Amino acid sequence: MIILLIFKLIIFFFLINLDLDYLKFLPIILPVILSIAFLTLYERKVLGAIQRRRGPNVVGLFGFFQAFADGVKLILKETIIPSSSNFIIFILSPILIFTLSLFAWSVIPFDKGIVISDVDLGLLILLAISSLSVYGVIMSGWSSNSKYALLGALRSSAQMISYEVSIGLLIMPVIALSGTTNLTGIVLSQNKMFNCWPFFPSLILFFICILAKQIDYLLIYLNQNQN
Repeated sequence: MIILLIFKLIIFFFLINLDLDYLKFLPIILPVILSIAFLTLYERKVLGAIQRRRGPNVVGLFGFFQAFADGVKLILKETIIPSSSNFIIFILSPILIFTLSLFAWSVIPFDKGIVISDVDLGLLILLAISSLSVYGVIMSGWSSNSKYALLGALRSSAQMISYEVSIGLLIMPVIALSGTTNLTGIVLSQNKMFNCWPFFPSLILFFICILAKQIDYLLIYLNQNQN
């Protein structure tokens, strides 16, 4: 536990010494993290209603502060690392996945001019960053030094790669119609008609692909904790 804390502090001090404009990232990163916390709380409420139970309702009014309590518990809980695992890679794999997921938001526009990096190849960069998450899955399974975790990581990575190919093919008509891979340009090209109407079958397939792709991220932590 002490070694892991020292490792986290070293990474933290390394990051704060970099010459980066953190104030430019905070307005995007903080709402994303908060939205994940409260969407998780909403999911638990819905699952509780489906199963005819109350769900989270103890911490705060109607369980509103349960999201913050879960965050505090996640930070303070003991980190269990398999004794036969590769310590450095085992720790770096979730950090890599989390960092890449935050970097993906740097090219996503929230409004005209409200974007961290408005590059011409924004859509391709977004696909490239999401593809790099496969390495985090492989690292998490291999570093656990468990055959079952490795098999699970290989299955998850194969599924992620296959759905990324499908997603790339499904967005090609959107790029052809918009005439650009800049995400702001794609949004502005829909001022007369949304792309979902001429490409409605592709929209359904795209939704299925991203849903299946995101499910694999939930299995990453299960792969890490297999012994």
